Amino acid sequence: MAQNEAPDDVQRAALQAALVNTGKGDRAAFAALYRMTSAKLFGICIRILPSRQDAEEVLQEVFIGIWDKARQYDPHRAGAMAWLCTVARNRAIDRLRSVRGRGREADLDTVAERIADEGPDAFSQLAFGQDLHRLNACLSQLEERSAWAIRTAFLSGVTHEQLAIRSGMPAGTLKSIIRRGLLRLRRCMEP
Repeated sequence: MAQNEAPDDVQRAALQAALVNTGKGDRAAFAALYRMTSAKLFGICIRILPSRQDAEEVLQEVFIGIWDKARQYDPHRAGAMAWLCTVARNRAIDRLRSVRGRGREADLDTVAERIADEGPDAFSQLAFGQDLHRLNACLSQLEERSAWAIRTAFLSGVTHEQLAIRSGMPAGTLKSIIRRGLLRLRRCMEP
């Protein structure tokens, strides 16, 4: 390790390399990626889903999806952990909706409380290091309700439907606000 490299920088670089190489079909890189991230991704799944069994099944689906889709990862758009956490969160929310559709009970307020992760979340990973200042500056340039909706959706892990209920806005309107805000945020964050 070079003198000016922090251990976190080395870990992020190793994770990014493992994800990029997984996208090239490297099985050893995929195994390393699993070792580095499975506990974190399982934590996301277990907080969102009503049962451990569902979380374990979704984690397996997440890694199958990662193997199939890793070539789509673009390190210039997101940090590796941010991308992986987003994949896990979205897959778990999809399963939660499916579970509700099958009639299994899931108290959304309880689930929403479990979604919050004690460790660094996907948005924090994306903004880690030098990008944090730029991200905050870009968020402060957004309309207040866009910034609030983006922060709540991505930092708190709240679904768009739950955000709509909290804000009193129709879900479609809220999704449009988030989408427009993310587009502005992306333009602002581009080098």
